[in-house]
Amino acid sequence: MDLSKSIYQLVSELPSDEKYGLNSQIKRSFISIPSNIAEGAGRNSNKEFKHFLAIANGPTYELQTQLILLGELNLVTKEKVQPIIDKCIEIQKTL
Repeated sequence: MDLSKSIYQLVSELPSDEKYGLNSQIKRSFISIPSNIAEGAGRNSNKEFKHFLAIANGPTYELQTQLILLGELNLVTKEKVQPIIDKCIEIQKTL
């Protein structure tokens, strides 16, 4: 959930012409992470829970790539992006 808050703050700073580009793609990626974790937690077995944790892990890498791209395209400063990338890496290790 902390990651979600950070992402919303970050994408609010993106140029309006990115509203349907990276902005939209980033939102889809990061919403998928806690949603899959929550869905897995609601399942009836540890096997199903683990399956949804594995599904949640994929979007963390997708999001990390998109964040790196934001920095490379100078849409936001790398200093703003790096702490969020670090959160992605922490989540990847946890999952």
